[in-house]
Amino acid sequence: MAKEWGYASHNGPEHWHELYPNAKGDKQSPIELHTKDIRHDPSLLPWSASYDPGSCKTILNNGKTCRVVFDDTYDRSMLRGGPLTGPYRLRQFHLHWGASDDHGSEHTVDGVKYAAELHLVHWNPKYNTYGGALKQPDGIAVVGVFLKIGHEKGEFQVFLDALDKVKTKGKEAPFTKFDPSCLFPACRDYWTYQGSFTTPPCEECIVWLLMKEPITVSSDQMAKLRSLFSSAENEPPVPLVGNWRPPQPVKGRVVRASFK
Repeated sequence: MAKEWGYASHNGPEHWHELYPNAKGDKQSPIELHTKDIRHDPSLLPWSASYDPGSCKTILNNGKTCRVVFDDTYDRSMLRGGPLTGPYRLRQFHLHWGASDDHGSEHTVDGVKYAAELHLVHWNPKYNTYGGALKQPDGIAVVGVFLKIGHEKGEFQVFLDALDKVKTKGKEAPFTKFDPSCLFPACRDYWTYQGSFTTPPCEECIVWLLMKEPITVSSDQMAKLRSLFSSAENEPPVPLVGNWRPPQPVKGRVVRASFK
């Protein structure tokens, strides 16, 4: 059996390139943002998301993260504007988090690590299929939202309550009537750059929209996320934590800001 990638020392991010050469590419994500070097680009438009809660289908623990999957067979839940040239369909969202509240985000801002990072993954339907979009530099658009510790976020609790059905790897359960735009910060200012998936095969097809403003969740809510297991039901329990990739070399890419 092929060595499965993961986040442990023997199969973690520093080994991914052995099986997935893309992981050493020129447009890898995440990156560290140095805000003093980032310029405001006045050509960047506001972005908007119109999500149909009816397109939300299932919640899944795949042993690497917890993912919520949407019906993307037609234009139901769409992302528009910003740096994007056309509309993109929402396919799934998932999170990355640490073993404690002081780290867990994949992108960092001036050295600051957040407790977690939410990724909403959309694809460009002009390429007809999700698989086709993965081969294009503008095939995928990901909205990234940082989570920081503070007061509880009620909308996030709806998602967390569903985790009880998917405690262990391989578990999937219905999860419906959820509009993930309730997880966006009030301020829609963003940074954008060309990058990759932060998990193998690390395809370089992503237009990133990283929200400047984090959302606030409680320490108890983060603890609930860390109550998941990366092991299957019949295996010794292994907590699902530390599923983040460290920042990758920027290699001359330009990060732009939608705000001054």
